[in-house]
Amino acid sequence: MEKHISHIAGNENQMKEITQGASSGNFSNSIFKKFFLEVSMITIFTLRFFKEVWKPPYEFNELLRQSFLIGYKSFPLVGITGFIIGLVLTVQSRPTLMKFGAVSLLPAMVAVSIIREIGPAITALIFAGKVGSGIGAELASMKVTEQIDAMQVSWTNPFKYLVVTRVLSATLMLPLLVVLADAVGLFGAYVGVNLKGSVSFHLFFSQVFQSLEFKDVFPAFIKTFFFGFAIAIVGSYKGYNANKGTEGVGKAANSAVVFGSLMVFLIDVVAVQITSLFEN
Repeated sequence: MEKHISHIAGNENQMKEITQGASSGNFSNSIFKKFFLEVSMITIFTLRFFKEVWKPPYEFNELLRQSFLIGYKSFPLVGITGFIIGLVLTVQSRPTLMKFGAVSLLPAMVAVSIIREIGPAITALIFAGKVGSGIGAELASMKVTEQIDAMQVSWTNPFKYLVVTRVLSATLMLPLLVVLADAVGLFGAYVGVNLKGSVSFHLFFSQVFQSLEFKDVFPAFIKTFFFGFAIAIVGSYKGYNANKGTEGVGKAANSAVVFGSLMVFLIDVVAVQITSLFEN
């Protein structure tokens, strides 16, 4: 009798393990399905953008308005962030360079670090947090309140008016913001150098420009166009396809920031690999 009971218990344990394995397998399969479905939907959304961007009518007024909101309104936050990055990077790097007697290399090191990587990456992440979430929340609220449906009924192309203008504005404005953030960051580095020393403005920036080359500036500037495009297309996709209800607005804004930041890192990795291939 005891052997029979233990045999039944053993069978039950085996069934539980099989069930748990099957459920975990189904869970992993569902994650992969959702991931590939999301990627395919974003790809279709991006292809639709390239299809609609060439079709008239062209919303120049809305493009200028979005450029003002996305670019000009973001500059104070980007400028403050760039200044702090330049100042902190200089102050933190000075003690290490002093150990090797290479304090004179501080302007060149800070300039290359800011121009090549820190400036574009940090500015793009700030841009994703501010602009990406704003695009996602705005379009999601319009979706929830059926304003997009109303535009379709009134023979207006909502994708052209809402998505294309925002994506183009973000793609064009982020490179300009990065240039301004780099300039402010270098000025912050100049202030940081003079906190514990005395370097003239002319000497500091002459060392900065002597250390920079075309391969430092051009690839870093080009990849910012891809940063802006990816952030805006992800935010527009999340907002344009938001679920009904106010909960969908919050999810769209949150997803826009998360996926936009992830896209920045992925594009940055690819850009660094391509740049290293050309340098070699």
